[in-house]
Amino acid sequence: MTRRSHTRKAVLLMPGLLLVGLIQPVLQGTAAAAPADAAISAPDWGKAAAFGVSRAVRDLPRAAWRTDGPAVERPERGPRVPDRGYGGDAALQQSYASADAPVSDPIQNFEGIANSDNPFLLSPPDPDGDVGPNHYVQMLNVSFSVYDKTGTTLTGPTDIGDLWAGFPITDCADDSGDPIVLHDQIADRWMLTQFTTAGPEYWNCIALSTTADPTGSYYLYAFSTGENFPDYPKYGVWPNTYVITTREFGPVDFFGDGVYALEREAMIAGDPDARVVHFNLAPGTKPYLPGDGILPSDFDGTILPPAGSPVYFVGTQDDEGVYGAPYDAINVWQLLVRWRTNPHATFARTDQLRVPEFDSAFPCGTGRQCIDQPDTKNKIDTLSYRQRPTWRLAYRNFGDHEALVTNQSVEARPGIAGVRWYEIRVADFDTSLYQAGTFAPPDGVNRWMGSVALDKYGNMAGGYSVGSETVYPGIRYAGRAAGDPVGVFTRGEGSLIEGSGSQTGSNRWGDYTSLHIDPVDDCTFWYTNEYYETTSAVGWQTRIGSFTMPGC
Repeated sequence: MTRRSHTRKAVLLMPGLLLVGLIQPVLQGTAAAAPADAAISAPDWGKAAAFGVSRAVRDLPRAAWRTDGPAVERPERGPRVPDRGYGGDAALQQSYASADAPVSDPIQNFEGIANSDNPFLLSPPDPDGDVGPNHYVQMLNVSFSVYDKTGTTLTGPTDIGDLWAGFPITDCADDSGDPIVLHDQIADRWMLTQFTTAGPEYWNCIALSTTADPTGSYYLYAFSTGENFPDYPKYGVWPNTYVITTREFGPVDFFGDGVYALEREAMIAGDPDARVVHFNLAPGTKPYLPGDGILPSDFDGTILPPAGSPVYFVGTQDDEGVYGAPYDAINVWQLLVRWRTNPHATFARTDQLRVPEFDSAFPCGTGRQCIDQPDTKNKIDTLSYRQRPTWRLAYRNFGDHEALVTNQSVEARPGIAGVRWYEIRVADFDTSLYQAGTFAPPDGVNRWMGSVALDKYGNMAGGYSVGSETVYPGIRYAGRAAGDPVGVFTRGEGSLIEGSGSQTGSNRWGDYTSLHIDPVDDCTFWYTNEYYETTSAVGWQTRIGSFTMPGC
């Protein structure tokens, strides 16, 4: 049994003592105090730059082919991480998951949008989706579709920009991409988003359904990011706030991470003057703290966060990275917003949690040439070198404790990618690392581009891409039950689909995938990712599927 000392700076709330849970392998060292971050700006208050109401999605035209493709998504900017050799993984799962109590076979398993459906031949698709009581909505660069939960296509594929047809901010009507879809299960509303890319002023464009029906009309909002291009936007639902994080690039160079809080209740009511507060998290003298981006907490479940709870944000740092981190850790920020007549907001880093050693500097040639594929010399990207967790940071309140889970791609074994996942516990607004593990069975297959979540019983699952020199890129999932030994995915691996083709064009393999929980039973996982059926340059397809852990 191991106990860590834990210190915390009193920034938003009073500090408290924590009894830290066990993880295997043993956590290294202690949790460092979180010093003040002078690089955080003062709150900048504003309101929506434009408002409108869309036509019903069911009445929008199907996406039409254009003549301005093919294309590759705008390259994500940021430093390349040199490979210094395998640095080890102190949370590597050494044994394969048991087949005695596996995750379930797919319950639903159907095709999503394919590039043959897309209005603009684009690589990568950045597949994302969420599930509601009666629907599944999938968004990709640069289109979206609505399905019933048996896989019947109800609408689309539809150009994302067509939602904003006639909108005062005309850039929102472009098909720019980096979309995120979220189902706000508290209000039973749907949020569909994209950024803009034209400039010189940039926007986060948000469509919020006027009813529970995702095929109906949407309230349309645009929130300005000024002259900063808001790359890699990620969203979260919180009881009083919608939140966004971005990686912002000014006219000259990187400007910092944007953190935006939006007035949720006003947006649900269709208030044209819904307010926003913005913080800028600049690199400062310790650029490893935000690294290449942070994720906001996104609510799952039926028990709301405790009264007065802040929104949580996490980022990861790697001592093998380019930013000079002294050790591997998770950095935690908290955002507290009060939407009153005289509104109030604070944003600060509150914890730094030491984590078992990981190595994110995968051997990727000149940058993105990482994962071997059959039948081609073209290698595809892991994005492991990005110093950040990948979508989502899923939050759940179990009543007796709160938990946040996320993941990132790492070099789990020499030249083999794996999924490093984390569970952070919250008690009295204070955070601690409960467990961490790296899933990379010793079979020579790479696993990367994951997404993880918890069901109502505390079971954890993760979906991810798989592939190797002999295994075509495919889509699998695994997990652990709440009572299983900590630090390992103990349940046998399942498959949504095994690929039968390789990508021969771009090295890009997307920036994120998406795992969510069905709000009907609160324990069915829904996942979407990409694969190839036939070896080609841009012939990607996507798959949508659901599964459960034992006991659901």
